[in-house]
Amino acid sequence: MNRAYRLAAAGVLSAALVAGTAAAASAAPAAPAAHSAAAKAPQKATLTAKASTGTVKAWQEFRISGTSTGIKAGTKVTVQQKQGAKWVSLPAGVNVNKTGGYSLRVKLGIKGANQLRMAGGGAISPVITVTVR
Repeated sequence: MNRAYRLAAAGVLSAALVAGTAAAASAAPAAPAAHSAAAKAPQKATLTAKASTGTVKAWQEFRISGTSTGIKAGTKVTVQQKQGAKWVSLPAGVNVNKTGGYSLRVKLGIKGANQLRMAGGGAISPVITVTVR
């Protein structure tokens, strides 16, 4: 009987150890890394641009304004003009304000349709066209 008692006790202890290990493993908190990584993913930098008018006279002033996302306040954005097959940065630039917006005055002298875009902070805006008469 002593031997039967020891076998029963060993069986109960073994079952308790297995159940305890499984309970301890299931009680461990799940790693929140996947959830927090998605929540803290850096926002892709983007720029928008809009001209105040679509047609101007040569050297007539107009405005280009827009907004940015994912770009720090104070980052400089510049106007680029397509000349042939290349984009050339013009000496017209402005810093993004704390709300992500910007606005600057531009004068163009090249007659015809001018393709323009804004660039800065690792982002490039869609192309806008201003015709100079």
